[in-house]
Amino acid sequence: MNESTFPGTENEMDRLPEQFSAPEQVQPISMPPSPTSTPGTSAPGTGPERPAQQPARALPDNYAEMPKPTAKLTAEDLAPVNDPNGPRHKIGPTGRPLPDLPEALPPTRTGPAQVIAMCNQKGGVGKTTTTINLGAAIAETGRKVLLIDFDPQGSASIGLGVQPHDLELSVYNLLMQRDITADEVIQPTRVENLDLLPANIDLSAAEVQLVQEVAREYTLQRVLDPIIPLYDVILIDCAPSLGLLTVNALTASNGIVVPLECEFFALRGLAMLTDTIAKVQDRLNPKLEIVGILGTMFDGRTTHAREVLDRVVQAFDERVFHTVIRRTVKFPETTVVGEPITTYAPSSSAATQYRDLAKEVLARCPAG
Repeated sequence: MNESTFPGTENEMDRLPEQFSAPEQVQPISMPPSPTSTPGTSAPGTGPERPAQQPARALPDNYAEMPKPTAKLTAEDLAPVNDPNGPRHKIGPTGRPLPDLPEALPPTRTGPAQVIAMCNQKGGVGKTTTTINLGAAIAETGRKVLLIDFDPQGSASIGLGVQPHDLELSVYNLLMQRDITADEVIQPTRVENLDLLPANIDLSAAEVQLVQEVAREYTLQRVLDPIIPLYDVILIDCAPSLGLLTVNALTASNGIVVPLECEFFALRGLAMLTDTIAKVQDRLNPKLEIVGILGTMFDGRTTHAREVLDRVVQAFDERVFHTVIRRTVKFPETTVVGEPITTYAPSSSAATQYRDLAKEVLARCPAG
């Protein structure tokens, strides 16, 4: 499969020029002066006479094949989903009308959990930031959430105030030692209803050791089975790779959220990721579905970011979340203090975006 195309969308993608070149601007047509008036003159007491109306120009033959220009959106158009002070049915940054999603009501019972993997083999696309803040936003709705740090770098643990090098037990021990239970490893966080299964560099050894195991792709699913009834949502922060750890996460999950930086190299990696997802669906986990693709680090002032987002929507349509996470200086600050944006800056636009994303995720995963 060509990396520059997406499965099932080759015809649509071929219509777009390479490097997302924008359509040329049509130059205004100069209109001849009206035959009933002399140029530069007009009747007394009136302004300059308008030129005679010309018939509309016909569209070029290749108009249907031209990419749709990216609209320049106003601040009003970019009002967040469900913003009580904002307009309804406005066009969002994805070029589609923003949905009016219902408020997420607290569940009447706990579990079984909807297991969602946050996956993209490219690093630096916002997986960890999204996992932490989406988990905190879902926890605000009264749901019991478990966040699994499945990256040997331990970034999700650090982002919730846990120092990986101080851990006595981590997800590595849970995977590789039969006498360790989840209760011994799971830690509460400062966010109500949000628990953490932390990780550190020890997890990198698991990928090598699991090669020798029988049914190695099901190791994570085996350790999660006893705790699925205790939570409403389980989010897995995957490592930036398509190795055995990521395959374990996909095998144990019901759904997958793909954070995608609005940048060309991140766009190219989607082809490899969708191919891996298709193989896992076919061979290991037929229940796995793509919950949605999330545009992250979006800067609507740049043509490149808008064109990348447009192209993703053309390829994946309704699988792309309406919510888009924009760039902000708040996210690095939250990492330093070790808490999510929803508690560090609860009234910020970034917190509102993740609350909107939580509503979309819960609407697409009613079991959660």
